[in-house]
Amino acid sequence: MGNIYTLADNRTNKVGQNNIIVNGDGSDLNNDKALKGRAKRKTITQVMMLNLIKIAQENVEPELEKSYWNTYYCQQNLITSDGRLYGKYCKNRFCTLCCSIRKAEIINKYYPVMKHWKDAHFVTLTVKSCKASQLPLYIKSVQDTLKKIIEKHRKRYQRGTGIKLEGVKSLECNFNPSKKWYNPHFHLIVKEKWMAEVIVMEWLKRSKPNYTLKWCQKIIKVSNLEKGLIEIIKYGSKIFTEPDLKNRAKETETSYIYLKALDTILNAMKGKRIFDRFGFNLPTQLNYQNTPAKLLNDYQEWEYNIDASNWVNITTGELLCDYNLPSQLQALLANNIDITNI
Repeated sequence: MGNIYTLADNRTNKVGQNNIIVNGDGSDLNNDKALKGRAKRKTITQVMMLNLIKIAQENVEPELEKSYWNTYYCQQNLITSDGRLYGKYCKNRFCTLCCSIRKAEIINKYYPVMKHWKDAHFVTLTVKSCKASQLPLYIKSVQDTLKKIIEKHRKRYQRGTGIKLEGVKSLECNFNPSKKWYNPHFHLIVKEKWMAEVIVMEWLKRSKPNYTLKWCQKIIKVSNLEKGLIEIIKYGSKIFTEPDLKNRAKETETSYIYLKALDTILNAMKGKRIFDRFGFNLPTQLNYQNTPAKLLNDYQEWEYNIDASNWVNITTGELLCDYNLPSQLQALLANNIDITNI
């Protein structure tokens, strides 16, 4: 499998002919469903980034502002040639375009190993919710606690007095707009049930009084490992949130995008590893190799137009795909973006 991330750079040769150098295999230009999904994610991402840029400027967050701009321009310009599509990815964790690619990469890397786990269990580790100002300390606390649990059993295994824990973990944070609370928590998939039970037991034991509740920690048998893996590699924050979590109506009526809260979460998670494995290694043959660069002289160029929610051919004006922004999503992006809640 080639490198899924692709770049396109303009080059002019010595005789003046326009050429373009592309890296990667590109993606299938004839997959209309995938193109429509790309257009939808690009539209959502660009609207979100414009608002997040404003928030970052107000909060004087230059690093995040730069990252938001990079994501704003993710897949802004595309190159098509010989049935393939090429573009530049920002690779930021909050980019809806890159998240779908990251999900596929992780599944391709981890599923071949984890599919042999016959007693895999899904674990949720939570703590009580906190205010925005407390979130960085809460995230550090939950990460340190889980790390100590894993390290304890790893050392026992090395001394020959125990069995190491094996699994994958993903850090996530929800926002409750009604109470303005944040809830950092972990999702894990572990190899065997006893590992899940040990982790939950020690999680509760190491927590401060009233910091965790036993009934909030979950252990569930994994019936479909691939779906379970997809569940825990979702990006570590909820972008769409219902304003009243106890009285959920239809999504079109209640869904909001709480971008100031999202900025708070991204700030608190900056530099943190969101998804990781523990207790096992991946086979070296699963490592991906970069695809050699190619020189194209027969190609078309496209630029994203937010008014069309599509890429437009810079020469012909043709649209890249047959995508129309649904009225529900259009209303959500126009009316239900909240940049005040924190």
